[in-house]
Amino acid sequence: MEPMRIAVTGSTGLIGTALVRSLRADGHEVVRLVRHPAREADEMTWDPERQSIDARALNGCDAVVHLAGAGIAGRRWSDAYKKRIRDSRLLGTATIADAIASLDTPPRVFVSGSAIGFYGYQGDRELDEGAPPGDGFLPSLCVEWEEAALAAEEAGVRTVLARTGLVVSAAGGAWGKLFPLFRAGLGGRLGDGHQYWSFISLHDEVAALRHLIDTDTLEGPVNLTAPHPVTNREVTTAMSQVLHRPALFPVPAPALRLVLGDLAADITGSQRVLPKRLLDSGFTFAFPTVAEAVRAAA
Repeated sequence: MEPMRIAVTGSTGLIGTALVRSLRADGHEVVRLVRHPAREADEMTWDPERQSIDARALNGCDAVVHLAGAGIAGRRWSDAYKKRIRDSRLLGTATIADAIASLDTPPRVFVSGSAIGFYGYQGDRELDEGAPPGDGFLPSLCVEWEEAALAAEEAGVRTVLARTGLVVSAAGGAWGKLFPLFRAGLGGRLGDGHQYWSFISLHDEVAALRHLIDTDTLEGPVNLTAPHPVTNREVTTAMSQVLHRPALFPVPAPALRLVLGDLAADITGSQRVLPKRLLDSGFTFAFPTVAEAVRAAA
């Protein structure tokens, strides 16, 4: 494939850092949209809170991948932080989508980040892209978040909504908080452990995002999760076995709510999400099981 010019927001985050590294390793040019004054030749400044961007930053781009947003797993969800989570996603996505729509020669594809939080918590029910949104803060946020991207679609740009699951990495995200605990022998199930976790290895997340860029038949929502979601009890077993540590310290749900606030629901809630459209389009997972994903991240 010919080298492409690809603009990326959120390039310093867990997923964005890995994506930029992968794209550059294959010879693609990456333009990083950053919030600080541009210091490097590959940087362009934007201000999502002020909805300010020089659309010329996107000129000549073959693709735009939008991953920026305040971290969901980073801290307790106070009302103020929930507003920050919401504003960072809605304002940023609208800014990028409107800029794309304004271009005379827009990119051929816009990949806009979303999350499996769209589905809410539906117990053991298997959820593919045809499932309706759930109830609560995260589903409502994801609906608005995805709607904010539609200006690009209405301008004729193929727009893909990447509904990412729990990314397995020791370097960050929710899983990044588990690895130190399990390595110290302090790991255990969370809540009753029966809740499904729909995970994806960081390697497969990056590969899937690149698949979305390259696959012209994909548009709309696509679940970025491994094909075998597992319960938290199974996660606990895999972490214990791969890291060769006991898992003797379960954390009851009330304690999680006390420490994490509304974020606790994201840990104890059950999401059994399947990557139907990704598999139907021919994507192959390198680490399809939780044990393989944990081993790759350890």
